Amino acid sequence: MDIIGKRKIWYTIPSVIIILGFLFIIFRGLNFGLDFQGGTLMEFSFDQHVSNEEVRNILSALGFTQEAAIQQSEEEGIHGVLIRTKELTPQEINQIETALKEEYPSAETLRTDLVGPTVGKELRKNAILALLLASIAMIIYISIRFEFRFAIAAIVALLHDVLVTISFFAILGKEVNTPFIAALLTIIGYSINDTIVIFDRLRENMKLLPRVPFDEQANRSINETLPRTINTSITTLIVVLAIYLFGGASVKTFMLALLIGILAGTYSSICIASSLLVSWNNWSSAKAKK
Repeated sequence: MDIIGKRKIWYTIPSVIIILGFLFIIFRGLNFGLDFQGGTLMEFSFDQHVSNEEVRNILSALGFTQEAAIQQSEEEGIHGVLIRTKELTPQEINQIETALKEEYPSAETLRTDLVGPTVGKELRKNAILALLLASIAMIIYISIRFEFRFAIAAIVALLHDVLVTISFFAILGKEVNTPFIAALLTIIGYSINDTIVIFDRLRENMKLLPRVPFDEQANRSINETLPRTINTSITTLIVVLAIYLFGGASVKTFMLALLIGILAGTYSSICIASSLLVSWNNWSSAKAKK
């Protein structure tokens, strides 16, 4: 398949998605979760194990299902449940306490606190720092193993994956929380692996076929590694999709981000990274002729 020859199309499709996503961010904003906005934290203890889904069903009946994050806390034989939700009024807090105690008479309120967004800001700062450090490390590694232009193409492809994932969440209005940040970091690690495999084959073909034009070498390399890339992505997608469809509500955000990111990462590995190298090579050649 002539993948390199259609690189302008491959550049256009994600550009439209990213521009559309940024328009949604500008005019509507991202739907930041409790981790970034703060809210109310309630902790309850029970004399028996109460699952997250049981608590979520009670909250759902009260209208808090979308905002609530539920976490188990087992300590010294006490079955505890942490509930984080949007900032609640005293009446809403009383509703939740009453509903839980009606369903579980042994339920006891351990604490009710108002949580600020400070922790979320720290997590966001650390996530950005992690992305920068990872990018610098990858640029150094890929430059040593391949060439500097390979490193830049790989980083641009990773940036594509991150921006496409963020854009889809902005367009869909999905919640952005700490699992979403974790998913972005996972996507970067996944995507760079496929890109490096293609670059490795390209480096081999550059040595084996020195007289063949660079764009043909790149296209040949993509096609030779295409079955491996597609098979790996499909296998991963099946697992992630199964967890997204049949897993609990607590993993929905993480799995949805992974689904989008894996698709974007596969696309960038096949259509973007090597195409950028060819564009760079053509630009350098044209500049040298001048």
